[in-house]
Formats: sequence, structure tokens, C-alpha cells
Amino acid sequence: MALTLAYGEDRLTIDPPGSVDVIEPHDPPKISDPLSELRRTLRQPIKSPPLRTLAQGKDSVVIVIPDSTRPSPNKLMLEAVLPELGPNTEDRVEILVATGLHRATREAELDRMLGPDIRKRLRIINHDARDPTCLRDIGTTSSGRPVIVNQRYLDADLRITLGLIEPHFFAGFSGGPKLVMPGIAGENSILNNHDFSMISHPNARWGTLTGNPVHQEQLEAALMAGCDFNLNVSITADGSISGIFAGNLEASHQQGCQEVLKAAMQPVEQPYDVVVTTNGGHPLDLNLYQAVKGMDAANQIVKSGGHIVMAAECRDGIGHGDFAHILKENNSAAAMVKTIAATPHTRSDQWQNQIFGRVLSHATIHLYTDGLSENEIRSAHCVPCTNINERMSELSEPKNRTCVLPRGPFTIPYIQS
Repeated sequence: MALTLAYGEDRLTIDPPGSVDVIEPHDPPKISDPLSELRRTLRQPIKSPPLRTLAQGKDSVVIVIPDSTRPSPNKLMLEAVLPELGPNTEDRVEILVATGLHRATREAELDRMLGPDIRKRLRIINHDARDPTCLRDIGTTSSGRPVIVNQRYLDADLRITLGLIEPHFFAGFSGGPKLVMPGIAGENSILNNHDFSMISHPNARWGTLTGNPVHQEQLEAALMAGCDFNLNVSITADGSISGIFAGNLEASHQQGCQEVLKAAMQPVEQPYDVVVTTNGGHPLDLNLYQAVKGMDAANQIVKSGGHIVMAAECRDGIGHGDFAHILKENNSAAAMVKTIAATPHTRSDQWQNQIFGRVLSHATIHLYTDGLSENEIRSAHCVPCTNINERMSELSEPKNRTCVLPRGPFTIPYIQS
């Protein structure tokens, strides 16, 4: 039985030996005319006046968009949003790329994300979480964590967030408040929101908003900063828009999350010996840092001591920031988690190492990638894999159960019991 895996900008075909279970989200049908439906939703939003009403008399507008690690249809959403903002958008509107602590979005990536027309018409700014001159401290959350946000956003007369709702492995879902925190927050705010205790919380997991401290802090911070209008979408396997949720930040995001949850949650009766997964293809499998998400999705349904076979292109290598350094500083997954737990001050990217270490402590990861050398794969405590079919055959035993997650983290598999 030939199966297709999302891998880079292409697809990877595998032919698993024997019987396997295939687990994918049950996507709703794509919207046939997404631009028209986007325009309609902007004029009939959830718990909010229409966007064009909010835009009247506003001299400055900042639109926050996701960075290049998200397959968000930014160009199409902006084609619907910009006409609602009135005349002279070239002089009044800025695009702020929500990079969080990721690297700055490159020129070629901006071209792909936005298209030449928008690139020429509007000023586009990469958020810099480490530049104090572009940040402002606006107080603390109810738990005492600092809220430091991009000051261009804070000073705008109209603040709009655009994003994609997909399952997220510790914030519950992407989109909504994540565009502000961590998207356009300062480094100290992000480190506090992503510290060891927050990531360790049992509710900081896939598909969970209620009782999730990471999400709750992100929402509180976003409401403190203010968001006048939110536009989120969900997408199908080919990147087509399947759902549109616009209006009040909290209400529109929650409605979108409920719809994505219905599609993504997939129950299984018992854990598998082998789980083959991906990171959903480009741009999500840009680097190993991002690929941890697909590994963690597989980790939800693999047996302790089992095997995860991960296909991720990793064209950008291991990843940015301290993620690679923390990997190299520790000779095992257990040591990595122990070191992070004992470190009094949160380091950039340690949350990804924390979850990666948790997965590695539970299962062996076999990594198929064109973006990393065998030495780099081993230094990341993974096993190099050059042929997925052969590796599956090697791991195949008469009593072993195997499943495949072709779209990786777009699926939330869980043990039904």
C-alpha cells in the first residue's frame, strides 16, 4: 500500500511492509471562493463591528502576520483586508511579521508570503524581540509575568492580527493571541511564558486551551496589549482555506479552535510499536527545531521504548538560537531535561529541547532528512535513516503494530482510554 508523506515542498512516497494504520485529520471541504468568503466574514464578524467600521478615521494601522514557519495564506487574507481599511493604505498601513524569537524572515520568504504588489505598496517590518528600542513594558499578567510588546503595534490606531489555526504542542493551538505573545513580544516575556514549569504543566498540550497556563498567559498578554480585530483561518492538506474566523480576538479564535479540534483529534485504541510521522511539509519542516512538533504528535501514541520514524526536510538545518547549543551540551536526552530543569534562568529555545528530550526519553527517533548530515543527526540524539521503507522493514516484527501520520502535527492522535 503506497502512502504519501508531506515532505518539504514535495511529497515522499513510501510502501510500508505489511499492514499499517493511517491516521489523518478529517478536513472539512475547502471553501470554493475564499476571497469572497473572507470579505463576507470581515463584514459579518464574531462579536465585533465590521472591520471597515473599525477602520474609519484611523490614521495608523498595524497588521500582524505569522512568519515563514507557518503555512498561513497571508497574501490572500491581506487581499481581503486591505480594501476594508479605506484609502491611502500605503501611507497608513504597516505589516509587522510576528517572528517571536525566530530569525528574521528573509526577503525571498517575504516575496513568497506576500507577493510583489503588497511588498511594493506597504512597509514590512520584522519584529525583533531583542531590540529594546522597539519594545515597551506594559505591566505584568495576574501571575506576575512581564508583558513587553512591540511599541509600533501598541501605538497604532488600529491593531489587526492575521493567522492560521493549527494544533500546537504546548499552547493548544496557534493563531489568535499567539500572534501577540510570543509573536511580537519581548524576549523576557517570551522566556517567562515558555519556562520549564509552564511547559511541564499537564494541560500545556495539544488541543487544550482550558486550564492551559501557556495559553492563558498568552491571552491575558494579548488583551493587555489590545487587539481591535482578529482574522484566523484553517487549511486543508493542500493549503486551501477550509474555515474563516474573524472578529473579537478571543471569541473568533475559540470558535476556530473548536472547528480545528473536531478535524484534528483522532482516537486510537492502544499505543503503537512504530509510528511514522512528518512535520507537515514546508514550511513547517524548515528545521529540526520545528520538527520536534511532529515527533511530539507521534509520541502521543507510541509505546514506551517504541520507535518514531520522522521525515522532515530541515533545509534550514538544526535551527536558530540556543536549541543546537543545548543539544550539543548534553550527551543524552535525560541529561538535557535534567539540565533544563536545574537552570534557574530560562534560555532561548530550551522549551523545544525540553519537549524533544521528553520524546527521546520515551522512544527512539529515526530521522530521515536531506538537510542534516549523519553526524548532525547523531549529535541530536537521533538515529540516521536513509530509506524509510527499509527502516520500517527492519523494525517490523510479527506482533508489532505500526501507524503512519502523513501530515504529522496537523493531527492530534490520542489513546482513547
